[in-house]
Amino acid sequence: MITALIADDSVFMRKLIGKILSDLDIKVVGEASNGYELLEVIRKCRPDLIILDINMPKMDGMKVLFELRKLNIDARIIVITALSQEWVRNEAVNLGVAAFIAKPFKPDKLKEVITNVIRQKTY
Repeated sequence: MITALIADDSVFMRKLIGKILSDLDIKVVGEASNGYELLEVIRKCRPDLIILDINMPKMDGMKVLFELRKLNIDARIIVITALSQEWVRNEAVNLGVAAFIAKPFKPDKLKEVITNVIRQKTY
């Protein structure tokens, strides 16, 4: 079974994304409301997929991407954020993000993106 970690400062968004992952038979093994929490959780579990918001308190998603790169994390990363400026997207892609989705998004679009991202990698 594919596993996932959700990092978003909004409880509503974590629940929505969690439901979408569940609908796709992906097990959510952890949640985080900021970058520091994500790094703590990632040390306990090695998910196959990370859903990451960029705009979070304490440590934002861009800093998290730098840290994940240092830790050599093998998970596929999907960024979901309201920050849709081109430089944010380009920097995220340069840091190895598999997909980038702007908020607000339609649940079916996220399902499609997740399905495409997990097909790109053999688990």
